Amino acid sequence: MLTTTGRRADAPPTTRRERIAVAVVTVTFGLWLLVWALVVPVFQAPDETAHIDATVHLAIGDAWVAPGEMHVLNAVQAAAGQQATLPKAEWSDFAELLAGAPGESSTVDQMTQHPPTAYLVGALVLKAVHFADLRWDHAVLVLRLVDVAAVTLLPLLTWASVRRLTRSPRAAVVGALALFATPQLASIASSVSNDAPVMLVAGIVVWLSVRLLTGDLRWRTTVALAVALGALIWIKGTGLPAIPFVALVVLVAGAGVLPLTRRVVRTVVTLGIAAVVGAWWWLHNLLTSGQVQPNGYTAMRPPKDFPPGEHPTLAHFLDVSWGTLARTFWGSPGIKAQVSIGDLLTSLLTLVALVAVVVFAFRRGAGRREVLVLAVFPALLIGIQTYTSAHAYLTTTEVAATQGRYYFPAIVCLIALSAVAWGRLAPAAGSRGRDAVAVGLAIALPAVGLYGLGVASSWFWNAARGPLTAAGITRYEALGPVPPVLVGALVLLVLVGLAVTVVAVVRTGGAVPVADERRPVAPRG
Repeated sequence: MLTTTGRRADAPPTTRRERIAVAVVTVTFGLWLLVWALVVPVFQAPDETAHIDATVHLAIGDAWVAPGEMHVLNAVQAAAGQQATLPKAEWSDFAELLAGAPGESSTVDQMTQHPPTAYLVGALVLKAVHFADLRWDHAVLVLRLVDVAAVTLLPLLTWASVRRLTRSPRAAVVGALALFATPQLASIASSVSNDAPVMLVAGIVVWLSVRLLTGDLRWRTTVALAVALGALIWIKGTGLPAIPFVALVVLVAGAGVLPLTRRVVRTVVTLGIAAVVGAWWWLHNLLTSGQVQPNGYTAMRPPKDFPPGEHPTLAHFLDVSWGTLARTFWGSPGIKAQVSIGDLLTSLLTLVALVAVVVFAFRRGAGRREVLVLAVFPALLIGIQTYTSAHAYLTTTEVAATQGRYYFPAIVCLIALSAVAWGRLAPAAGSRGRDAVAVGLAIALPAVGLYGLGVASSWFWNAARGPLTAAGITRYEALGPVPPVLVGALVLLVLVGLAVTVVAVVRTGGAVPVADERRPVAPRG
């Protein structure tokens, strides 16, 4: 039921205790990302070297050239060389690197296949802090902190989306805690990457979509969704699947209350506003290259035939795709495949999540339409990535573009679908069973993330031997960006925040049903 303020009249009011729990889990998540920004060494997050290089190119005034034509700066490669060969005290500032190693290398930086938006923001930040005078690792840390700040609000958006969809305060807080269960998300969000702002803006898109689907049919909400969609596609191509998703959301929202013609008009207006805000880059691509997204990897992975006697097989494609996607979605926080929280664990987590959603989230009943629409966004990402990977396999013999992080734009959708699924699974166990499921998830989900942090810490600083020893701490003191005691203090604060949030879940009363059959009221005006 819709009120004039857009709040669901059938949802329980937000209590002071719930607000405190949401504030605590959001701040804790920000601290969690900060820990990851300090633990993963520079250049060790996926594609971070290319992201840093693209940002520095713009910061020193270089143009945003065609895909495949930008090359990694010699200065950036010199920084990586210093990291591997010199003590921290002898590392250079960026001015020294640029003067001592001018020009570009022969290594292609593929990032000009994306809009320059995220890199322009990073370049402006670098200029604001006078990055040329900063030691290169401190300048990179500034860029990492920008991404940490952007993604810190993701628990708030997740909580708001899950609460709106399920009307359960407890499910909403557990949903926010679910973000801690993906060490890979923390690693990507705390590195220099254009994926970080995508996560934030995509989270806003999903939250506003949930509002529309659950009855908030006001024009201000629709226009806000259109602007957010435009901003999303202004950042990266992984946001493009949100276009048909948002179109479906606006077309479906209000069915039974608004006539079809009015919903079509709202859909056209939404897409028109989004196009005005964010379609410029993609139109530029079409006009200059005839493609929506030119491939910056062409020079790195040119087409080639399979060797004589060999041919593509579905079994090989599925085997590589499944293993890589599961590992790089949950926890493979580095550029080397060996850094992983374990193939068995990631496969188990993937299977449990898939079975829960497929079996329980889409059951007939109240709220099924909203669930089906929300599932479209991750389904589009899966379909597009599968096509891209299959095409790369058939044309280059490599199963490429299989990265679990490409699904992170839909992470709020995935958590919302999971919340519905577990909410429908738990009632069969009775009141005590529901409490046990909620508390169990609230403990288990962050536990996966903490385990992932331990794996990453031991891999990068302790010669891949866990747990972290005094020798590993000494190595971090020699090469890390801050004193190890600061990292330890941040980890302690994260543990306290998680404990406070779990206590809040324990003290929250029984869950509210996932949805009911009441329909929204038509918006005024």
